[in-house]
Formats: sequence, C-alpha cells, structure tokens
Amino acid sequence: MTNTTASAPFPPFRRVSDLLRDNVRQRPQAKALADDDSALDWAALDALVDRVAASLQQAGLRSGDVVAVCAASSVRYAAVYLGSLRAGVVVAPLAPSVTPEAMASMLGDAQARLLFADAQGRAAVPPAVMEGAGALPLVALDDAGAGTPWSEWLAPEGAAPKPVDVGPEHPFNIIYSSGTTGNPKGIVQSHGMRWAHLVRGLAQGYGPDSVTLLATPLYSNTTLVSFFPGLCWGGSVRLMPKFDALRYLQTAQQIRATHSMLVPVQYQRIMALPQFGEFDLSSFRAKFCTSAPFRAELKADILARWPGALYEFYGMTEGGGTCILAAHEHPDKLHTVGQPASTSDIRLIDEEGHELPPGATGEVVGHSPGMMTGYHRQPDKTREAEWFDATGKRFIRTGDVGRFDADGFLTLLDRRKDMVISGGFNIYPSDLEAELRKHPAVEDVAVTGVPSEQWGETPVAFVCRRPGATEDAAQIMGWYNARAGKTQRLAALHFIDELPRSAIGKVLKRELRDLHRTLPH
Repeated sequence: MTNTTASAPFPPFRRVSDLLRDNVRQRPQAKALADDDSALDWAALDALVDRVAASLQQAGLRSGDVVAVCAASSVRYAAVYLGSLRAGVVVAPLAPSVTPEAMASMLGDAQARLLFADAQGRAAVPPAVMEGAGALPLVALDDAGAGTPWSEWLAPEGAAPKPVDVGPEHPFNIIYSSGTTGNPKGIVQSHGMRWAHLVRGLAQGYGPDSVTLLATPLYSNTTLVSFFPGLCWGGSVRLMPKFDALRYLQTAQQIRATHSMLVPVQYQRIMALPQFGEFDLSSFRAKFCTSAPFRAELKADILARWPGALYEFYGMTEGGGTCILAAHEHPDKLHTVGQPASTSDIRLIDEEGHELPPGATGEVVGHSPGMMTGYHRQPDKTREAEWFDATGKRFIRTGDVGRFDADGFLTLLDRRKDMVISGGFNIYPSDLEAELRKHPAVEDVAVTGVPSEQWGETPVAFVCRRPGATEDAAQIMGWYNARAGKTQRLAALHFIDELPRSAIGKVLKRELRDLHRTLPH
C-alpha cells in the first residue's frame, strides 16, 4: 500500500560532511555533541572530524575501505564515524555483546582495515584477531590497554584531509544483523539511503534548536536514524553510554531535551518509575520508538503522562519501506504500527510470493528511497531478501506477518519465523502474549514454539510475575488455557526473572527455546 498523502519532491542528495560544514559556518560556537565526560561546539567537532579523516588517510585508508568500531557511545566514537565518512571510509559499528565467534566473523566479513575499541570492545575481540602477522591494527579509544592510544593515533590539531568525492551510491556503513549467532549478515547502507533518513527527519522537528538525547548504542540503526538528523540539521546531541531510567530523566530535564529515540523496554522502565511525575519534561517535542513490539497500553500511558508527540517507526535496517504511527494524532490506532510513510510502498505477499489484496494477511514487503545495497559479500542472502513486483520494482522482504485495516494502518501479527505451526494451524505468539498480559500476575511475557511429537510444534510461555504475585505457573496457565481456543493452548508455562533481550530490546526467543530444553516439563 502506497501512502497517497501529497509530499514535496525529494530533495537533491547532500553528504553528511557537507551538512556538518554548513553548521560550522552558521553556528561555530553552538553546542553540537556531548557525552558524560566531554562536550564540543560545532567548530571543535568539525576540527576533530578533520583530524580523524586526516589520520585515516595518513594510515593508508582510501575511499571504500572499512573501519570497525566496537565501543560504548561517546564523542570519540561519533568522531570516528563522522571522520570516516569525510574520508570516504565505510564504518562497520559492532556490538560488544556478541560471541567471540560472531565478532571474528563480522571483522573478517567486513574486511576491516582498522579497529577502534574501548575496554568493553577489546574484551569482545578474540585474541587471535589481534595477534600474529595478519593482526588487525587497533586504536584504543579510551587511551588504555592494548593497541595504539587514541591521543597518539590522532593527527595533530589543524590537520585536514584531502577532499574525497562521495556519491549517493557509495557505501556509508555496514550494520550487522543477527550478531548473536555465528553467521551475521552485513547490511550495506549507502549514502543515498542515509540521506533519505535525514530528509524524513526534517518533518519531525529536528533543527538548530533541537536537543536530541540518545540512550541506545551507536552500533544500532535504531540510534543512527535519530543521531544523524539530530546532528546534521544543526541541533545538539547528547549521548548516554549506558541506559538507566532515572538518570535518563535527570539528563532530559537538565539539558531540556526536545527529541529522543527509545526502544519499548526503555519506555516501560521509565514509565514504571515512581518518580516519573517529579520531572519537568515539557521541553519534549517528539519522542520516537522502534525495533521491537510496542504495546498499545504502553503507548497510551506515554501519551497521557509525557508531553510531546509520540512516533512509532516500523521498518528494517535493510530499509525498503517505513510505516509511521503518529500516536498522538491517532489514539484509536495504538494497536497498529501506522501508515506507510509518504515515500514508501508497502505490500503484502503470500508464501509463494504472490501479491495479496487489501484485507488479506501476509508477509510485509516494502520499497522506498532508503534501501540497502545488499548483504555484504552474500549475494545469495541478498536475493532471498528481495521481492520484485510484476513491473520489476524491487522490494525488501521483512519476514513479518501483517494486515492493513480499512484506513490503511498496518497491524503486525508476528515474525514469520516466530509463527508456531501446531497441528497444521498457524499460531501467532503475539496473540497469546496479549491475552496472557491480561492476567493481574503477569508483568511481562514471551511465547515461543517448541518441538512436539504430537503437533509438530506447540506454544510455551515465559512469564515475569509482578512483584507480590502469588499465583503459580499451573494456575496462570490454567487461567489462560480456559480462555484460549484449542489450537492456542499452552503446553507449558515457565517463570523467568527477566526476558533475554538484545541491546535494543528485542526478545531473544532462540534463547528461550534453548532454556526450555533444560527445564523440567
């Protein structure tokens, strides 16, 4: 479904580095970027970006080469990102939380020429990568431990890089998905794709007077879709290297934040704080959410108690189309992820790849100006992620199952790979989770499918109990099964202290399936 809302013509491509130069000329002494330990105005940030770009060129890196960064969010991390872009170098931001095998795989797949890391990042890198004749050169962002200290590696003050011509088709970064497994895929995003994200940001109030607070990691596209508009359109950005709900509110009040990107579990923890109402959050213009299912009741609570607009983005790091829910404008659509963005074409297909009519349920595919070039060095995986309509138009497959309502709002049912097929019936875990959350003892829940000799697969629930709840697992499961249809009944229910989640809040259902195998049942 294409959004038919009229929109201005898509503006001509501009590079991130050129946008930063504009800000230096117009507002050299204005606040630009800060973390817990340092703050830079636009003139100082631009000078640091120049020094990084010059250092990369002096080290022999050329346009199209790749550097990897594995560290907590900081001013130095951001400077490496921005300096690499100025030198035409591609950035591969890596999560320190992955397994050593996955880290080695990502560094090898990216063909990184240089690694920037802090203590947390260094601990994630297998020693074999850093040793021997083919060792990967390391720059210590924290000036400590192994590698060349940042302060020694960085070119002297006043250094400037040679100009590099970068076009919209050139790679901007490589972001790895499925980094918790041994076979991660590198998503190549182009400068043109990132420009599309920047253009979208113009409609959301980013500008010279915006103050963006970010408490998600810079290796996540979730963060980058807010970081770059917040910075490039002349506003200031404050980075939090680690999320803490109370400190987030303290910082937001102190800096008078106007924009923020958070994932659902972060919103959940913030809204649950007894002190929430004590903070002045009236400066907020817009809050954003993406990356994981965002419950309607949580959206409603935010709308009721937190000033400013609330937007939910639905899309993929691979790109291909975005749905946007302006929750403050459509309080009756909080169960949806919104309508396709003005430049997005979102459609549904069946398992054979045939396009489905309105009202049907199928896999979501999307096309937009912001689409990945492909998976790095994995053409077969790239082809698997693509779908083409009858005219040859390219779409990206999401793996999500959904349906459009009569007003063009998309409701997601589940990940296709998370759908449970039990006795030939399709079971969507999100339906079961929504029902289980109605029980007064259930604070959080995830449902996943496990193997069954009788049914092929059968659903199992993992429940976090509310403090003070006394019901046992059998009582909650009995309550649920009495309300559920025969095919949706649970085979088991386990209590768990906390659901396993990725750094951006996605429930790791594979870990739950592994856990189930170790539990008595």
